[in-house]
Amino acid sequence: MDLKAAVTSYQFAERAKSELIISSQLTIALAGFPEGERPGGKRMLILLLEAVRSEIEFAWRGTDVVDFRRAISLLSEAISLVESENYGAASLKISESISAVTTAAQGAWQALSQHGLI
Repeated sequence: MDLKAAVTSYQFAERAKSELIISSQLTIALAGFPEGERPGGKRMLILLLEAVRSEIEFAWRGTDVVDFRRAISLLSEAISLVESENYGAASLKISESISAVTTAAQGAWQALSQHGLI
């Protein structure tokens, strides 16, 4: 991986990881919402997850790093699980997506480290 690609991949991965961690926390929180508040919370969470997925799609198109593609697929599964109100399983899928973008970051980190930039 060249340096430009490594920097780009690392930036995208770190941003996605932060967004996915927040998404996971909100997914877990939604399960504890009072029944009357869940429908609105669910709609907002789905909008957030779709926005995060869009960001990761941008990362994938900009880098061709296959781990971003994997993260997108996992996040799509999480969105379906939230739609069916299976918040625990959705949170697990988001965790798997976090793992995928962390793998992308690790590859970029290694390239940057080899060049003495980190």
